[in-house]
Amino acid sequence: MINIEYLEKYLKYLKYQKNYSDFTICSYENDILEFLSFLKEHNLDILNIDYTNTKIFLKELNNKKNKTSTLSRKISSLRSFYNFLINNNYLDNNPFILVKLPKKEKHLPRFFQYNELEQLLSIPNLNTALGQRDKAILEVLYASGIRVSELINIKITDINGEEIKVFGKGSKERIVMIGDYARDSLDLYLNNGYKTLNKKNNSYLFLNSNGEKLTTRGIRYILDKIIKQTSLDKKISPHMLRHTFATHLLNEGCDLLSVQELLGHENLSTTAIYTHITTDYLKNVYYKAHPRAKVK
Repeated sequence: MINIEYLEKYLKYLKYQKNYSDFTICSYENDILEFLSFLKEHNLDILNIDYTNTKIFLKELNNKKNKTSTLSRKISSLRSFYNFLINNNYLDNNPFILVKLPKKEKHLPRFFQYNELEQLLSIPNLNTALGQRDKAILEVLYASGIRVSELINIKITDINGEEIKVFGKGSKERIVMIGDYARDSLDLYLNNGYKTLNKKNNSYLFLNSNGEKLTTRGIRYILDKIIKQTSLDKKISPHMLRHTFATHLLNEGCDLLSVQELLGHENLSTTAIYTHITTDYLKNVYYKAHPRAKVK
C-alpha cells in the first residue's frame, strides 16, 4: 500500500467514525500531506520511520519559521494519524509518541467592551432583509456564545422559543439559550427578511442573497463589512463574539462551570483562560473605583 492510501483511509475514519467537520479534516489532511512530501523527498516509507526521522522533519518545520501553535497542531495531527495506523494493525510503534509539544504561547482571547458591542449592533439596517439577517447573526452569536460552524448549521426546526439546538464538535448536540434582544431580532428576521431571502425553500436559518445557506467565510465577510462601518480600530473575527459572551458572563458574576457548559467545552481548563481577562478587568475597576487603592 502506498503512503497516500493510508491517508485516504484515515480521512474516511475522521469523517464517518469521528464525525469531524470538513474544516478539521482539511487541517489534518494538509498536515499529513506535508509529512508525506517529506517522506518522499527522503525516500522514506510511512511504516518504516523512527524518532530520528521525526526530529529531522521537525527541524525542517522550525526552519520554515512555523508558529508554536502550528507546530503543536502538526505534531498532534501526525501523532493521531500514527495511532490510527497502530489501531488498524499496520505497525506497532508510534514514532511521534516521544516528540514533545512546544510550550504554548499565551494569547488572551480578544473581546469587545460593552460600548464597542453596542456600536456593532447599531450598524445593520433593519429596513432591509440583509440588515435584519445581519443583526440577528450578531445578536445570536453574542447571546449564545456558539461557534460560527454551529451558527450556520441551525435549521428553523432547531429553534424553540428562547432555546436553540446546535451541533458542536464531533456532532455533539446541546441546547443554548438566547435572551429577549436576540429573540426579538430573530423574530423580525424570520417574519420579514427570511421570507425575502428564502427563494429556494431552504431549511437553514441564515441565508445569503441567493437563498443558500451561509458559509463560515460568508459570516466573516459580513462581520468585516460591519466593523468597517464603525469607529472601532480593531479587526473582528466571528470567534470574538464567543469570547465576548464568555467574558461578559464572568464579569457579571456567572460561575466558570456554567460558562463551560454554555460554551460546550469538554475541559474546564479551556474555559479558564477567560478568568485571566476578567481578573485584569476587575483590577482596573478596583483601581479606578476604590478611594484608597492608589495614593493621589
